[in-house]
Parts: sequence; C-alpha cells; structure tokens
Amino acid sequence: MSSSVKLLDPAFQGAGQKPGIEIWRIENFQPVPLPMSNYGEFYMGDSYIVLQTTPGKGGSNLYDIHFWIGKDTSQDEALAAAIKTVELDAVLGGRAVQHRELQGHESDKFLSYFKPCIIPLEGGIASGFKKPEEEEFETRLYVCRGKRVVKLKQVPFARSSLNHDDVFILDTRNKIYQFNGVNSNIQERAKALEVVQFLKEKYHDGTCSVAIVEDGELYTRSNSGEFWVLLGGFAPLNKKATAEDDVIPETTSTKLYSITDGEMKPVEGELSKGLLGNNKCYLLDCGAEVFVWVGRATQVEDRKAASRVAEDFVTGENRAKIARITRVIQGYENNSFKSKFDSWPEGSTAPGGEEIKGKGKGKVAAFLKQQGVGVKGTIKSVQVVEEVPALLEDGGKMEVWYINDGAKLPLPEADFGKFYSGDCYIVLYSYHSGERKEDYFLCCWIGKDSIEEDQKTAYQLATKISNSYKGRPVQGRVFEGKEPPQFITLFQPMVVLKGGLSAGYKKSIADKGLTDETNKADRVALFRISGTSTHNNKVLQVDAVATSLNSAECFLLKSGSSIYLWHGNQRTRKQEQLAAKVAAFLEPGVSLKRAREGKESNAFWLALGGKKSYTSEIESSETIRDPHLFTFSLNKKGKFDVEEVYNFSQDDLLTEDILILDTRAEVFVWVGQCVDVKEKENVFKIGQEYIDRASSLYGLSPKVPLYKVTEGNEPCFFTTFFSWDPNRATVHGNSYQKKLALLFGPSQVEEMEAMLPKQEKTTGNQGAPTQRASALAALTSAFNKSSSKSPPPEKSTANQGGPTQRASALAALTNAFKSATRKSSTLERTPSNQSGSTQRAAALAALAASFNPSAETKTSAPKPVRSNPGGSQRAAAIAALSAVLTAEKKKQSPDVSPSISTSSTPAVTSPPTDADSSEVNPSEADDSVGVAKTNKEDLSEANPSGADGSQEVAKTNKED
Repeated sequence: MSSSVKLLDPAFQGAGQKPGIEIWRIENFQPVPLPMSNYGEFYMGDSYIVLQTTPGKGGSNLYDIHFWIGKDTSQDEALAAAIKTVELDAVLGGRAVQHRELQGHESDKFLSYFKPCIIPLEGGIASGFKKPEEEEFETRLYVCRGKRVVKLKQVPFARSSLNHDDVFILDTRNKIYQFNGVNSNIQERAKALEVVQFLKEKYHDGTCSVAIVEDGELYTRSNSGEFWVLLGGFAPLNKKATAEDDVIPETTSTKLYSITDGEMKPVEGELSKGLLGNNKCYLLDCGAEVFVWVGRATQVEDRKAASRVAEDFVTGENRAKIARITRVIQGYENNSFKSKFDSWPEGSTAPGGEEIKGKGKGKVAAFLKQQGVGVKGTIKSVQVVEEVPALLEDGGKMEVWYINDGAKLPLPEADFGKFYSGDCYIVLYSYHSGERKEDYFLCCWIGKDSIEEDQKTAYQLATKISNSYKGRPVQGRVFEGKEPPQFITLFQPMVVLKGGLSAGYKKSIADKGLTDETNKADRVALFRISGTSTHNNKVLQVDAVATSLNSAECFLLKSGSSIYLWHGNQRTRKQEQLAAKVAAFLEPGVSLKRAREGKESNAFWLALGGKKSYTSEIESSETIRDPHLFTFSLNKKGKFDVEEVYNFSQDDLLTEDILILDTRAEVFVWVGQCVDVKEKENVFKIGQEYIDRASSLYGLSPKVPLYKVTEGNEPCFFTTFFSWDPNRATVHGNSYQKKLALLFGPSQVEEMEAMLPKQEKTTGNQGAPTQRASALAALTSAFNKSSSKSPPPEKSTANQGGPTQRASALAALTNAFKSATRKSSTLERTPSNQSGSTQRAAALAALAASFNPSAETKTSAPKPVRSNPGGSQRAAAIAALSAVLTAEKKKQSPDVSPSISTSSTPAVTSPPTDADSSEVNPSEADDSVGVAKTNKEDLSEANPSGADGSQEVAKTNKED
C-alpha cells in the first residue's frame, strides 16, 4: 500500500458488521466510541457520528451515517465530524446515506434511534463537562413536542417559559411533574408520559414520584399547588413565543438542480428518475431538507464540490441553521428521496443496483482510495433465509361463497379449495386466538378473469359481513396469483381452475367470442404442483401442452378417465405427495398412472398434442418481507403523501390514527378505535391510493394483498412485525388515557378520575347554570368580605371567615369549570375551543392572584402598598370570569385529563419570579373585561347582598 494512503481510523475498526447503532463523539478532532450507557445523551458543545446498520435484501447491509452538530460546537469540530463521516462511509464501501443533523432540527429517522427522546445537555468535551457522578442534581424544566418522535428541549426554569399550547416536564429531585397546556395535543401528552417514565428510570432509579398538572387547575389541589410554588406562584401564562429552534422552513415546491463545475443549474420538467444522469451530481431542494444525489460514474472531486455547493446553498437561503442536508448514492436512494419524484421505476436509469453491491462497491472504494483513504474492514454479506410466516390457528370454522348475479351463493364443503379464474369468492374463517374471544379472517379472492361487476359485489357483500360482526374481522382483498401464506394454508389443497361458474363471466366470454375453458369431464386438463410447504403449495391449471412442463415440478394430466402423475427429475418428494393428494381431491377414487420424466408413454404425449421441449428452471416465488410503517395525508394539491415512521413499535399505533404497514408482500391499513366513522369507511380507498403510489415509486406489485385491521383485533400475521404486548391492545380510551393506564395501572387511573368532579349530564346540561351561578354567588360574597377599605387585623378564630370563604369560592368555581370541561376528550380542538380554554386558564390565574397575593410574596420582594391595590385586580378577575362562565353555557371545551396524586412537596429552590407575570396578561384579560361589561347571564341566582363592586356586576347580569 502507498504511503500516501491513510490507514483505517482505529475507532472505525469493525464498524457496521452488526445491525443496530454505533456512536462516536469528536474529541480533539478524532472519533472516540461512546459507551452504550450514554447513548441518547448529546452535549450541545460537541459533535457526534451515529451509524445505523440495517439488514438489506440478499443479506447485504444498508447504512445511514448521521453527523450531529450541537448548537454550541465549534466550526472546526463540526468540520472534523463531516470529514470523519466520509472516512466511515469509505469503510462501508461508499454506499451509505449521509445525513447532517442540526440540534433542534433533527430528522425523524435520527430521533427514532433514541426512544423516547434524546437528551440535550449543556457543556461539552472542550468545556470540561463533569461526569454524572460529580454533578449535583439540577432541577430542569423541559418542553416536550412530538407525538411519535419527541423533541425534548430544556428551557429556563421559570414560569414565563410555560404556555397553553405545549406539554412541559419539571424534573425535581424527588418528583417529576408533567404540565399539560390546555391547548396541547393529546398524543403529545401521551408521548410526554413516556419521557417522564424514561427520566424516572434513568436519573431517579425508578423511585421518585410522578404528578400530572393540568393547565387552568387551581393550586388548591396538592400537586398543582406544589408545582406552582416551585415556579413562584400561580399566575397567567404568557403566549407561546417562537424560538429559533421552533422555526420550520416554509413548504416550497420541490426543485431539482444539476451541479456542474461547482455551479447549479435548474432542471426543467416533471420530477422523474429519468432526469438523473449517472455522470453528474444533483441538488434537490425540499425546503426543510436538501438532498445531494451522486451519480455512480462521478469523480470524487465532483462529489466534494457538490457537498460544498449544498452548504453554500442553504447558507445563501438563510437555512444554514435549520435545513438538513442528506447525500444519497445512485442505486442506494432511500424512500424519503424517492418519494419526492412522480415515479421511480426499478432499474430504468440506474442499472446495476446489484452491480453497485458487488463490482460497483469496488469502484467507489477505488475512487476514495485515490484520495488517501484506506478501506480495510469492509463488510461481508450474510445470506438471509426467510422464516415461515405466522399462520392462523387451525381447527376453525370455514364458510365460502361465490358471486353470481349480484348475490353470494354458498359453496359446498366438498368444493372448498377450488377457485375458478373467472369467479370471485368470499371466505370467512372463524377461529380462536389465545385467550381472546373468537377472531375472524374475512377475505375476497378475485380471479384474474373475473368481471368488474362481480368484483364490486364481492367487496360490498364482504363489508356487510364485516359490519354484522361490528367490524372485528380482519378484512382482506386477494388477487389470483398473489395469495398470501395465511390464505393458502386454509385450503389443503388449493386449486385454481380455468373458466368460471358466474353467469356474468360466461356472458362476458360469449360476448368476446372466446371459448369457455371451464373444466369438464371430457376435456384434457393439466395441473402444475408448485411449492413445498403448507403455506406455499398451490395447484394451478395451465395450458395442456408439453411446453407447460418443468423438470423442477410435478404435474397432473387428466385425459378422459385417466390421470397421469408426471414428476420431473428435479422435483421434491413433498411435491410428489401433494400431487397424489390433489388427484384424490379432483377425481376421488381414480387410480394414478405414474409418468417419470424421460419415460413417458405415447398416450401421455398424445394427450398433450405431441412431445415438445420445456424448461427446467426453478421459479422462486418467495418474497423477502421488509416492513415499513407510514402515516398519510393529502397535500395542498390533493396529492396522496406518506411519511415513514422509522424504527416503529406498537406504541406508534395511536388510537386516533390510521396507519399503513407495507411489508412488500402485503399491505395492512390499521384503524384505531378513536378514528372518525367516515374515515373508517374509506380504508380500502386509502390502501389502494398507497398501493398505486408505491407501485410507481418502489415497484410494489399492484396486485399485492390488502388488509383492513382494526385496533384490538390484530391477527398474528400483523403482530409478528412488532414486539407485541397483547395487554396494550385491550386498554381503552384515547392515547393519553391508554398511556396513563399502562404506566400507572388501571386502578390508579380510576382513583384519579374518581377524585375529579362528576361529569355534567349531557341531557340538556341543566345543572351547569345553577352550578355556575352558585360559584359566582360564593365568589361575590367572598369579594365583598375581602374588598373592605380598612380590614381589621385577622384574629385566630373570629376572622377566619375571609380565607375560609375565599377557599370555598375557589373550590366551587373549580367544580364549575371542571364540569364544563370534562364532557369529552378530543384529539384536536377548534380555534374557538382553544380560545375558550385559554380564557378559562387566564381567568383562574387572575382570580388566584387577586385572592392570594401571599403566594407571590413568598418568593419575591414585597412591593410598596398602593391605595386599594387589589381592587382593580379583583375587578379584572371577576369580569374575566363572568365572560368565561357565560360562554360556558353556550359552548363547552371537550378536553380534560386526569391528574396523579402523589407525595409531599420536595425541597427545591424556586426560580426567580418574573416581575410582570403576577398580573393578568393584558392580551388575555382585556377581551374578558370588555365582554363582562355586557354580560347578562348567570348571576340571577347569585347572592344579591354583596359589596358595592359585586352589586354593580350583578346589576348588568339579569338573565338565566
């Protein structure tokens, strides 16, 4: 080896040989392996290299290399990470997909490696960070965003960091609090619970307490009180402020540029694979992500120049701190890149996908070797053997119907397993799976020659059957020739015959002037026996000519009253046994005449029309399953878009969603229990749109089996792609309620819900006005007592009425608010509901501040006494409250979440209290005051004998 060739960096020795992730931190510009115990912790002052190795087709591995750049890392360290990423790619044969990950703007794929989240930490190797055992526990406040992959961000430990739209986690020494903003997403709340549990296990050895605090909940409840004391007191929250990390690049139309001599030139025309030349590099601008596509025939200098162009491009577009850059090599494009194109046919402009895996790998390595990079330690491929797929339990009950004249007719049990190519069938299989009640497999089988009318009838009648079982059956659609193992196994044997029984098929044949090939006793018929196992052995009627034979298989030839069993020289013993079983199924009691290849009788060849040459090639029908989970949406142009859920698990099956699981051998559309009824009706349409899209992009067969699977009724051949816990599937409720039950136990959740006020009756909601009026009456009386101009000093017994009365008012008011908010829990809120929730939270905070000025004096310096300082504050609170409570009669907010009662308040130093946070936020209070002036409801039942201020309010409220 030349002395100019750099040897492989010792840190990369053996990298990529096993599936999973490997991480290196850049220390003094060199990669240093990170201990697995620190995986997921990223210091903001450092840069890291993360390698993900995934088994690919044919036993070869696929690689993704991410270099993560902390917001405080030096430019030199970031450059070192980029250079070392190129070196690692060379070790792996130059075919890895490279990703630049910026702190706060990481890709979903990167975040999916570290579930439930990555933990960004202050400091870095250059600043001499302390080891965990050297650090004192620091109370931290985090904002938690994302419903499948979480972006956890540490924010200042101050009340001003909170808002109504997000979920926050306060991690103290003895207790972890989760604060749910009133407008926060239910799925984000559920994901935050996973983070809470993760922090509890990682930093508290699983021993600390956990508390849930709801936005707008008064601090009369212990958990809420503890939480607000830690943050300096209960007060209105600021509106959500947009930080640099929150900026998302605007969605722009995808644009393609060619890169020549370091210059970018737009490429015109609709995006297609044919636009990419293998001797060029291209830049694909997608807004939040910029791809660099590298043709396999490009020079190394061209590749380096393309990377520099991409860096300059995002800098010039003011996206340097937010846009991700991903580099892909021709033949190894990821699905994210392919999905940006209108079509991506297999092998059209990138011949040699396999060549790149072999010879091409050497070419890439040679290119890099010229640049002084050694390629020792490259990876050897391991042959992958497909396992037997999960099959349905046997011993169940079978019902089969065929479609004729717009109806389903029962098939005699003796004919179960016979399918005509011109017909459509409905199969219902009932069976018991484990400890569950009876399960159902409902499937339409569509013959390749069947008419469209029969196909539609089969789908409609199958849906009716499914509805009669309350949607529990796994409902499938299977095309002839694409039968999945679960279907084939039900029929031993399964025989596909030419022709059909349907009147519609026979009419179609007659109209076209074609011969009806339906099998009859006086006709010659040839059957091919394929497969060697119960999940793949299928019998297919083929043309009765010698050219249909194959030395690797067995055949049955029916001629008059004779049946010949012909077995090729390369057939297996199992095929021969299956052939005998099929003969008995087709013609019971008929004796077989054996015909071995090379020793056939003249009568055999005469029945086939004479001896002719035939093939001996072995056809492989096995499909390597490669599961991918997707969410879907329609973009602004109405185009069907999908987004992959990387490194998916059962937790990603959120009950409010519909998801698509594509295994490349079948497509499942999973439907959560909380999905809208109208959406459930479009499941097969959604599945077909996905198949159409995937067929053009990934070469997925248009005839792939399609299944509808409902939550709680998942079959074994679906759950096999997950680490499945059957107990999770039986928990009811929305995503947040399910997660609460799973983490804290159903009994504790019931306990928590019992602590909350009972839900108002939905029939007319007559109790709500009275409850609100009573709350206002108590409030008016309490304000009367507390608004005296010169209150005498309170004594131990005589003057306890004021605080007690105020506490009663707060409690009554809390009940009124709770009953109005507990009607239902929904995933998303309308803008009007969101504003109502925010208004309630602001009103409660203003009220608490006016009642309890002492809560703030505990943590802030005493303020000079003003003349009647609480009067205006109390007036604002009562006005805001009147407006909110009146509005609650007309419209109720649907969302509330249970809270967890735990132990006593930990001793934690409170953060500095913001000077203006103790007063009502003008942006939230002004509207309330304005509404209150014209408010004329809900106070007719209030106590009329209040103070002057309260009487003035009552005078303008004379309804209800």
